[in-house]
Amino acid sequence: MQPENLTRVSEFVLLGLSEEPDLQPLLFGLFLSMYLITMLGNLLIILAVSSDSHLHTPMYFFLSNLSFVDICFTSTTVPKMLVNIQTQSKVITYGGCITQTYFFLLFAGLDIFLLTVMAYDRFVAICHPLHYTVIMHPRLCGGLVLVSWIMSVLISLLESLMVLRLSFCADLQIPHFFCELNQMIQLACSDTFVNTQVLYIVTVLGGGSLAGILCSYYRIISCIRAMPSAQGKYKAFSTCGSHLSVVPLFYLTGLGVYLSSPATHNTHSSATASVLYTVVTPMLNPFIYSLRNKDIKGALKRSFGMTA
Repeated sequence: MQPENLTRVSEFVLLGLSEEPDLQPLLFGLFLSMYLITMLGNLLIILAVSSDSHLHTPMYFFLSNLSFVDICFTSTTVPKMLVNIQTQSKVITYGGCITQTYFFLLFAGLDIFLLTVMAYDRFVAICHPLHYTVIMHPRLCGGLVLVSWIMSVLISLLESLMVLRLSFCADLQIPHFFCELNQMIQLACSDTFVNTQVLYIVTVLGGGSLAGILCSYYRIISCIRAMPSAQGKYKAFSTCGSHLSVVPLFYLTGLGVYLSSPATHNTHSSATASVLYTVVTPMLNPFIYSLRNKDIKGALKRSFGMTA
């Protein structure tokens, strides 16, 4: 490749989910609604957990942290998308793109680690109920969240710094609604071998977290099957059913996007799949975790002065 083909990058163009002008008002209304629902639902869970002493337990501590992360996760992509649609401008600065990539990877990593920690919490609660309070003491819970933050910060920082070493050609159009790492690597004109390998390694680490979740649930199912009463089995399964509903949607779409090879990588399907784990899952989490949860409902009623 000739050096003159490279250019000093000052901005990228985010093509979004669709370039059809007639679809822009629909996309704006749809994503604005989903964003507001995400914010409201997750803020209500944080309010319920923080205001009710009955919910000051490891399970709800992790849930409130997940709600906070989901708010931040969605806020890294959707507001910029809404601004672009409203102003009919698809431009994002180079610095803004790198910053968005960093925070997106940070909160995506936190989602992954927190879901893994929550699976471990359910494993201890169901398989070792008599030792639950001893094992899942506040210091361990805080340490698990702290380690999740440290790991996510380091991984996202590494990935973002790896992007800074790339050179780009004249074509700076990203066929996505945010600065997605995979798409940026494919736009680069310089050698991307190291970036691609690091991306796959990080993705495999995410797969390792999924393996940890599956291992936890294998042990949980074994413990539930060994319970003598049907009522005990139902009660045990109901405590982890919500978490089990969230994991497939988040992991299958996320890993599918990042493990797909460039040869089979379809930009439209990739952007659509990204909506599922970046927007839809954070929006559904509050409903999944609270719809059949009497503790959350009771805490919210007490917070608003209603009869529980």
